[in-house]
Amino acid sequence: MKMSIVDARRIALVVGIASLIACAIGWAIDRREFFVSYLFAFLFWLGIALGCSGFLMIHHLTAGRWGYPIRRFLEAAISTLPFLAGLFVPILFGLAQLYPWATLAHVSADKVLQHKHVYENTPLFVIRTAVNFAIWILMARLLIKWSAEQDTTASVEPTRKLRKLSGPGLVIYPMTVTFAFVDWVMSMEADWYSTVFALLVCIGQMLSALAFIIILLTWLGPGSSLREILGKETFHHLGNLLLTFTMLWAYLAYAQLIIIWSGDLPHEISWYLHRIADGWKMIAFGLLIFHFFGPFFLLLFRQTKLRPQALVAIAAVIFIAHIADVWWEVAPSLYQNGFYVTWIAPVAWLGIGGIWLAIFFWRLEARQLVPINDPRFVIAVPA
Repeated sequence: MKMSIVDARRIALVVGIASLIACAIGWAIDRREFFVSYLFAFLFWLGIALGCSGFLMIHHLTAGRWGYPIRRFLEAAISTLPFLAGLFVPILFGLAQLYPWATLAHVSADKVLQHKHVYENTPLFVIRTAVNFAIWILMARLLIKWSAEQDTTASVEPTRKLRKLSGPGLVIYPMTVTFAFVDWVMSMEADWYSTVFALLVCIGQMLSALAFIIILLTWLGPGSSLREILGKETFHHLGNLLLTFTMLWAYLAYAQLIIIWSGDLPHEISWYLHRIADGWKMIAFGLLIFHFFGPFFLLLFRQTKLRPQALVAIAAVIFIAHIADVWWEVAPSLYQNGFYVTWIAPVAWLGIGGIWLAIFFWRLEARQLVPINDPRFVIAVPA
């Protein structure tokens, strides 16, 4: 018997609450492990929501046929951003556990941190975080509001507003992610920086978000009103997008590596040395295979993209690989002596993920799955 959205929401909520209670126990046992695990889990699920915002704005800007069956999924994902802002608050109590600039002793002993202290300090960190979330939430509210207005009127004005916001929004999205992830991830290592990293994060967010949406569409689409506009070509288009973002992610990851490695600069290279030491290199090798080579090779074939079962399997592999990717980006900054994973990490992932999915399904139930009154809809998806 197929699980309904209501059942999925209830299960996600129960798992999320139970896991967060377990996280609280982890906090009492080892605060450092709790905060790094919580940050990892938070960044993963935030990435799904932000990645969905990127695809939603691309769809509004281009009116791509692929976007109509998944639009409600994208809107439900971005509607979780206010709740994610609340879930970020615990991280503010663990800055000293995560960031060297938040500890006076580290700043006093490191000239690089002293130089950066004008920018990297707790008050400005909190302000930048608040501004980033305010921008993301405002854009999400406008996208959802005008989409709802589009459903109730034959006027083209809501569609025009959505397009006007989406153009600048696709510039604002990577800019705000740059400020956020410089603070949240890059500053975990005192003297490391990369001009490619933030863009790589954006592409990773969109790739994992697309994988998540494909899994959901395969599960919910055939048994819902979406079956009227859902066909093999929809999965083919989504498969092409998945291939595109897989290649783009690999290109940016390679560009960052080759630029840093060829420069032979100790400050930049140290980030990679931490991530290829001992067991961490197995994660790096796994990402190479399951985050790029495997999906890339399989998605080259048209028949793979026309078969929903094959496409959802590839999407699931990418989704799981991205979990490892986020842990690989975050954890080695604190655990530099070899691969390390604590039981709190998967529990935190389930905790934040359970709450996020419960809210996501709740928002998904609020509106019909097939968009209406979009003047470009009839042209893009003929009856």
